[in-house]
Amino acid sequence: MAASDTSKFKVAASGVIPFAFVIVLMLYIFGPGGDLLDFGIALPEITIEKVDFIDSEIQATVRNTGSIPVQVVVADVNDRIQPAAVEPDGYLERYETTLVRIPFEWNEAEPYRIGITIDDGTRFEKEIESAAFALEFTLDLAIFFAIIGTYVGIIPVMIGLLWLPFIKKISKQKYHFFLALTAGLLLFLAIDSIEESIEVSNENLANSFNGALLVSTVVVLSFLALYYVGNKIISKSDSLHFSKPVAIGLMISIGIGLHNFGEGLAIGAAVGIGSIAFSTFLIVGFALHNTTEGIAIAAPMSRGKLMIGKLAIMGLIAGSPAIFGAWIGGFAYSPFTSVVFLAIGAGAIFQVILVLLKWIQKENDGNLSTLSVVSGFAIGMLVMYFTSIFV
Repeated sequence: MAASDTSKFKVAASGVIPFAFVIVLMLYIFGPGGDLLDFGIALPEITIEKVDFIDSEIQATVRNTGSIPVQVVVADVNDRIQPAAVEPDGYLERYETTLVRIPFEWNEAEPYRIGITIDDGTRFEKEIESAAFALEFTLDLAIFFAIIGTYVGIIPVMIGLLWLPFIKKISKQKYHFFLALTAGLLLFLAIDSIEESIEVSNENLANSFNGALLVSTVVVLSFLALYYVGNKIISKSDSLHFSKPVAIGLMISIGIGLHNFGEGLAIGAAVGIGSIAFSTFLIVGFALHNTTEGIAIAAPMSRGKLMIGKLAIMGLIAGSPAIFGAWIGGFAYSPFTSVVFLAIGAGAIFQVILVLLKWIQKENDGNLSTLSVVSGFAIGMLVMYFTSIFV
C-alpha cells in the first residue's frame, strides 16, 4: 500500500514540477528579470469599438487594446477638434473602456470620421459610412425585429420542410443524392459563417484579440462540444423515444439554429447602424437562401415515420434563433459576441456534416464516391452560392 502511494506521488510530482518551473520563470521575467528584457518601445493602441448617434451628440466607446496605459485627450469629427466629455475618465489601463461624448449636430445618412487622440499625440479613427440614430428598445421595434427574423428564419425553413413528402417517395439512390445535397448546403453555411466572423473581426476588433485565431479556436471547440453531445443524442435515441434519423435531424436543426442566430445578429446590427434597407427584394433573397436549410432537415428524416409535430419543432429550433439574434444585434450589439456566435455556428455545422457523411456512408455500403453522392454535394454548394447572390 505504501509503495503504491509513493508511486502515485511520483507520478503527480512529475506532472506538477514542469508547471512549477514555468511559473518560476514567469515570475522572474515579470519581476527581477524584467529589466534585462526591457528593450524597444511599446506602442499605444486604442480601438473605437462602437459609435452611437443620438440627439445632437455622438458617443464613441473606446477601449485600450495596447500593452501600455493611455490617456484620451482630444476628440474630433471629420478632422475638426470638438469639445468632448469622457466618462468615467480618459485614463485607460489595458482593455479598459471609456465613453467619449461629443456634442455635435450630425445629419442622418451622412458619412463621418470619428477621431480620438491620446496623450502622446497618436490619433485613431473610425469611419462611419452612414450615420443613423442609435436604436432604443421599444415594443414596436422589438416586433419589427421579430417579423424580420420570422421572414428570414422561420418561414423559409418551414417552406423547405415541405420537401419531405417528395423525398420520402424517391429511390434509395436519389435519397443519397439529397443527403449529399444537404451536406453541401451545410458546408456552404459553415464557410459563410467563418467568412462573416473574420470580416466582423477585421472591421471591429483590435489586433490584440487575434481575430483569426479566435475564430479558429471557437470553431474547433464548438465542433468538439457538439460532436460529443451529438453522439450522446444519437446513441441514446432509442431511450429518448425517437429514431436515429430524427436524432440527426435534431442535430442539423441545432447547427442551423446557431448559424441563424449569428445571421440575426448581423441583421440587427446592420439595422442599428443604418447600413441596410429591408426591401421586398432583399426579403425574397433571404427566403430563397434559407429555404434550402429546411431541405437539410427534411432529408435525413424522410426515411423515418412522418411526425409533423417534431418536424415543426425542428423548424422552430432552426429558424427562431434569427429573431433572438436580431434583438441582441439591434439593441445590444457586441462585435466580439458576434464573432464568437458566428464561429460557434460554423463549428456546429461542421459537426452536423460529419454526422451526415457517416449516415450516407452507412446507407451506401461504406461508399462516398458514387455519382449521386458527389453530384449531390456539388449541387448543394452551387445552390447555396447562387441563392446567396440575392442576399
